[in-house]
Amino acid sequence: MDHADAVPIAELLEERRFLLDVAYWMLGSPDEADSVLDETYRRWYGLSDAARRQITVPRSWLARTTGGICLRRLALPDRGEAGQPEEHPTRTADAEAAREQLQNEVSQVLLNALDSLSPAERAAFVLNDVFGMTPDAVADIMGRTAPECAELADRARHSLRRRRSRPTTPAEHDALARAVRQACVDEDAALLASLLCPDATAFFDGGGKVRALTRPVHGNRQIAHSLLTLLAHRPRTTLTTHSVNGRTGLVARYDRQVAAVISLDIAGRHVVQVWVVLNPDKLRSWNRPTAPQGPGSQR
Repeated sequence: MDHADAVPIAELLEERRFLLDVAYWMLGSPDEADSVLDETYRRWYGLSDAARRQITVPRSWLARTTGGICLRRLALPDRGEAGQPEEHPTRTADAEAAREQLQNEVSQVLLNALDSLSPAERAAFVLNDVFGMTPDAVADIMGRTAPECAELADRARHSLRRRRSRPTTPAEHDALARAVRQACVDEDAALLASLLCPDATAFFDGGGKVRALTRPVHGNRQIAHSLLTLLAHRPRTTLTTHSVNGRTGLVARYDRQVAAVISLDIAGRHVVQVWVVLNPDKLRSWNRPTAPQGPGSQR
């Protein structure tokens, strides 16, 4: 290694933690995640010095390699048992830290639900919704086209929504959505948290195009804080109710431009999942010129 290869220690540790997170979300096992990273770095150092110097963004190369290894492991026919978390006395400190951190941040219910997805659906959802990678980056890692990856992620979202939400009447859904909107407008954190299930999860899809949260937020209080921070009242900012995917959702505008579309999955009297779309590419259809809205919209 010469001076050109030197990397700050903080960057090295951040890079490793990021890769561990990717592997853990995709496989659901800290032991497997740690093993994947061993293989990833073996491949990195298996390259010649000249080949490594040609890689302009090492972190992207490492993420692509990590994702590819995870995809191959997900496709193994006997992966069902291998992918389950297990106690292991020789688990490395990195793997243990990754497990503890993620258990504090996400619901085990969600991780278990990911096991119901196909390997391709899980990979597309994790890379797109959990880590907010760009469509091109997801496609590069998965070896598919961007539209194919987008379709896989959509199928994964639909499956996760089916598992967590329970049927409610349109009127019940509408009433709860409007209550969520009012709590956001009033910046009432306690009321907003009370409308959310204690183990609710929120996803923020920035698509790598805006500085959105790159991890799902778990827990009603944490989600309330994140939403109120995102939707903090500012001049020329409005929040209205609007039909989103056939049910009442929320639309945030700045200077009449749609900046966020929020859909809610509801079980009983509480919101169990919040889906916040901030990706400008996905909001283009919302920002096309339309006829003036009717009197039913709220400011």
